[in-house]
Amino acid sequence: MLIIRNKSYARAGLLGNPSDGYHGKTISFIVGNFSAEVVLYEWDDVEIVLAEQDAARFRSVHELTNDVKMHGYYGGIRLIKATIKRFVEYCTERDIPLHTQNFSIRYTSSIPRQVGLAGSSSIIVATLRCLMEFYKVAIPRYLQPSFVLSVEREELGITAGLQDRVIQVYEGLVYMDFSHEAEKAEEGFRYYTYESLDPGLLPKMYVAYHNGLSEPTEIFHNDLGGRYRRGDSSVVQAMERFAGIAFEGRQALVDRDPGLLAKLINENFDLRKQIARLPGWQCEMVHVARECGASAKFAGSGGAIVGTCEDEKMFELLTGRLEEIGVQTIVPEIDPGNP
Repeated sequence: MLIIRNKSYARAGLLGNPSDGYHGKTISFIVGNFSAEVVLYEWDDVEIVLAEQDAARFRSVHELTNDVKMHGYYGGIRLIKATIKRFVEYCTERDIPLHTQNFSIRYTSSIPRQVGLAGSSSIIVATLRCLMEFYKVAIPRYLQPSFVLSVEREELGITAGLQDRVIQVYEGLVYMDFSHEAEKAEEGFRYYTYESLDPGLLPKMYVAYHNGLSEPTEIFHNDLGGRYRRGDSSVVQAMERFAGIAFEGRQALVDRDPGLLAKLINENFDLRKQIARLPGWQCEMVHVARECGASAKFAGSGGAIVGTCEDEKMFELLTGRLEEIGVQTIVPEIDPGNP
């Protein structure tokens, strides 16, 4: 029996815009400590197996309420169904024949939910990889992030951008240029310039996330997109600077200048704080990390932070201080094959 397994990893946004929708620049890296795994194998019918996150039986209404807050109403099943649908449509529109063998598909995920580490898109990426392998269909890598985004936006109405999908498809450490000048189109998909960088250029990094608190992405973004489109000068200028921060950060990495990189990470957060109302418990994580001497910014849409540490002693201090406020700290595995 043919069995196909694929993983997609959590990610952390290192520098740049809170979303790529502002035609800026970003740098992100994979957090290989957490992943979504999708397993597909030949079966009589097309079957999507319920995962633990798709529970439909609860000990109380309070347990049900907490589950919905953490996993949404449909868990990962809707992500897999939408990915399959879009994949079939993609092949049909391009006259790509699909064989008639059916399959069973299931997923598991260890990515903490709703803390800004891109757990939902990882399930879609891993599902797409399984489908491409099963049907022997090769979607160009530079188009795969746009395909994944179309699943979320067009099929499920999820507010999302390309940044997370790019890093999860390319993995490692990636600099992304989403400027108008870098924009291209192919097969009905927009794509931009994605540059893989050597993860070895990074200094000592940490990622920390809150164990008990979370918020949906749309709460975090504070209508920044609407304010940007309306020409709010503070938001427009901030987005221009975010792009500059990412550009300078890429050079800091190439020059192996950890001091400048740390400075840019801190500036990235301070600028975001100027244009958005941020939850106090999320800001506390950043402030505690900085009190320990580390740089710190949100890793995504809140709930997790990322930054640099000077040495192991600072990391131990940081780990202890953050643990006191319910925050778990890890050393990210940026190259999962060579942690």
